[in-house]
Amino acid sequence: MSGRAGGPRIVFWRHGQTSWNLENRFQGTTDIPLTETGYAQARRSARLLAGLKPDLLVSSDLGRAADTAAELAKLTGLDVKHDPGLRETYAGSWQGLTHAEIRARFPEEYEAFRRGEPVRRGGGELTSEVADRSVPVVLAAAEELPEDGTLVVVSHGGTIRTMLGRLLGLEPELWEALGGLSNCCWSVLGRGARGWKLLEHNAGTLPEPVIGDES
Repeated sequence: MSGRAGGPRIVFWRHGQTSWNLENRFQGTTDIPLTETGYAQARRSARLLAGLKPDLLVSSDLGRAADTAAELAKLTGLDVKHDPGLRETYAGSWQGLTHAEIRARFPEEYEAFRRGEPVRRGGGELTSEVADRSVPVVLAAAEELPEDGTLVVVSHGGTIRTMLGRLLGLEPELWEALGGLSNCCWSVLGRGARGWKLLEHNAGTLPEPVIGDES
């Protein structure tokens, strides 16, 4: 148990760097591994997050997230529960393409997406559907926390945005107001009297560019 007063909290931790992040390629559910830099980021962040004395650790089952979570598991002794519900947005024919390539091949779809309209990117999932599958995983895990416990959720940039937006009670068209997470940075929600509230966002580093965010 964490022994921390103030109610439960959830830490949403984005995975470390991949080669497709660097190339600004839309990863989606493609299982791209961490780079050496990504592993170093995960080890560094894990040392910081271990200081929060987390009680539970859940992760997307995609390798880049699972390997990031493993670094925290090594330090805390926690088991990692891997759940496909925490995967990145499935983006169909967009996956593997750079944003420039997507703009060139699917201009109308891309511009609608940039305007914040509901779009099945590449014939894939809507952001609301991503929240539908990911948020229940998080809430189920949170139910297992001790009174003032801490849950760490290891996932992906786009999916984390949808989870934050849904849990904060924002309408889907406002989710983009939550800026992206840099690789291996995190956001924290705490439980208040009127629901979840944002305590930290994109924490864990000096300001760095947000690259390869899945949106």
